[in-house]
Amino acid sequence: MGPHPAVAAIRLAVRRVLHDLLTEHHRAPAAVPHALPHQHPPSSRLCSSSEAPPPPPLVLVACSGGADSMALASALAFESPKLGIRAGGVTVDHGLQPGSDLRAAEVVQRLRELGLDPVDSVVVTVGRAGGPEAAARDARYAALDTAAERHGAAAVLLGHTRDDQAETVLLGLARGSGIRSLSGMAAVSGAGGRYRRPFLELDRQTARKACMVQSLPVWDDPHNADPSYTRSRLRHEGLPALEKALGKGVVEALARTARLSRDDADALDSWACQAEATVRDAAGLLECAKLYALPPAVRRRVLRRAAIEAGAPAGSLFARHIEEIDRLITGWRGQGAINLPGKVVARRQGGRLVIRQG
Repeated sequence: MGPHPAVAAIRLAVRRVLHDLLTEHHRAPAAVPHALPHQHPPSSRLCSSSEAPPPPPLVLVACSGGADSMALASALAFESPKLGIRAGGVTVDHGLQPGSDLRAAEVVQRLRELGLDPVDSVVVTVGRAGGPEAAARDARYAALDTAAERHGAAAVLLGHTRDDQAETVLLGLARGSGIRSLSGMAAVSGAGGRYRRPFLELDRQTARKACMVQSLPVWDDPHNADPSYTRSRLRHEGLPALEKALGKGVVEALARTARLSRDDADALDSWACQAEATVRDAAGLLECAKLYALPPAVRRRVLRRAAIEAGAPAGSLFARHIEEIDRLITGWRGQGAINLPGKVVARRQGGRLVIRQG
């Protein structure tokens, strides 16, 4: 008799990601020593079977101790030995609640009991920039980046589920930030594709059921039920209200919207990247007439890229900023410069759009 359907589902999702990582690992070019002048290239003996093969890749799981990440850790621990992959874990102590250090120690112990090694507990200081949720997220990803680099990990697995994706889409819709916000979380993201999200096609209940049937203890973060947090209100009030009004299937529909939106956003980003070279003059300045001729969705992407290249922080650059720059192209009435985050200024001069700091 096979495993419980929930356990089988989480293992299959992780197995697919690990197969992808192995494929990428094997395709990565091996380092070849440079020949000195007047030397022949390294001989084939350097690749003889007597040489030790490269070490198998290391995959880390980011684990808070909640049901989603514990289910992910258990699936990684089960699948990685069968594929010859090393598996470890990281838990981040945000220090936002009393006893967070003890809870982090418990998570470390559980991960080690699953057979994961290495296992790290990282303490972070959460700032205030962007609000408590954004600040905690920034601190967490910085810690995960550092842990991955320290251990030379090929990837870090994150336990975001289809429900998380639906919430992210609704939050993006509420911000009015455009199609990129509606695309939600990518299955692969981060520098070099470091972050992988195997559970984006699975619902939260599947992960929790998998923990229950495997007798895995889980911790329910009280912040997830705290109505002072936007995502918590959306989870416990907003989505249930939508399902009551529109019927079941809202979460699946929102997740599907994310996939479709991501495809469209990626295509428009690619178009904008190609178009940018055609709208600059010999000095590299953006020509307003050529920008005006572009479709609005492409033009605004070009403007956003230009603002970020000039020093505007991407996380602080909102749709309203891009719309104001766009009016220098489409609604020129002699208006003055536009102040952007990062002390970046955009102004129109002599038919050119100048975006620079100061």
